[in-house]
Amino acid sequence: MPRQARLDAPGTVHHVIIRGIEKRRIVDDDADRQEFVCRMGRIAGETQSVVYAWSLMTNHAHILLRSGTVGLPQYMRRLLTGYAGYYNRRHRRHGHLFQNRYKSIVCDEDAYLRELVRYIHLNPLRAGLVKNSASLEDYPWCGHGAVLGTMTIQCQDRDFVLSCFGSREGPAKKAYRAYVAEGAAAGRKPELVGGGLVRSLGGWSEVKSLRVRGERMASDERILGSGDFVERILQEAGADFRHQYAARERRKKIEAVVAAECARQGVDVKELQSGSRRPHVSQARKHIAQQLFEGEGIPLAEIARHTGVSTSAISKALQGNK
Repeated sequence: MPRQARLDAPGTVHHVIIRGIEKRRIVDDDADRQEFVCRMGRIAGETQSVVYAWSLMTNHAHILLRSGTVGLPQYMRRLLTGYAGYYNRRHRRHGHLFQNRYKSIVCDEDAYLRELVRYIHLNPLRAGLVKNSASLEDYPWCGHGAVLGTMTIQCQDRDFVLSCFGSREGPAKKAYRAYVAEGAAAGRKPELVGGGLVRSLGGWSEVKSLRVRGERMASDERILGSGDFVERILQEAGADFRHQYAARERRKKIEAVVAAECARQGVDVKELQSGSRRPHVSQARKHIAQQLFEGEGIPLAEIARHTGVSTSAISKALQGNK
């Protein structure tokens, strides 16, 4: 399946997850950590990007940032390529340091920014790198201390984060500290590391409830947010992204119909897609074409690609009904 394009527009908030190739280390010591953090900050300034939260672990890193005018891909390319070159030179190694593609999730900041800041800053505590929330305030390799003012990270907009907890710094810091401590006791929040309907709604039970009520909500694996937010982001992303989203939804519909009809007719999906002309396979293919073309308006060529025959074969199958 082709990779999905990045969703990005100036001012978009992203949760970025960077992983070492084959789960290998991306930092060996504090010199490496300092280099990574300095690059992260310097390039943020040069690209007018804003960092709200970050944590640098042994084999991965999290960054919550608002993209600048040049967009997220250029920021990440400069950060990862530059750091990988430094790391390879220093440690006399060759080859890739990071997985080929970082993960980025567009986030609805109104609904998720506070939770994401907390989730990202609690990573060192969850990994056992610090003992408790108090010691996390002095841990130099995540942005928690910067929010509280125990250290200074130039690229990190602590004022914006604190403004989410109060209008005055003192009470806001107190509220933020309590919020993080509450999150430490609550455990992991896997829904905050991806997008899609299940994550945006907080679990399968909510999705099932939505379906029982007969309601629909737009979703996208690249976006963490409500249906309205998903639709707005896709609208802002432009016609190409909207076309890609529509194509993905159409493909999901085709795959569902193919699977259901094959199961009903006792046909193996692989045999259908191999182009088999056995009578019961052809019958299943004909029913699939009827449902997709007449019921969903899906183009014949696309139906043909998913059923293992030519466009003309699908056309003839449909004409056989008339």
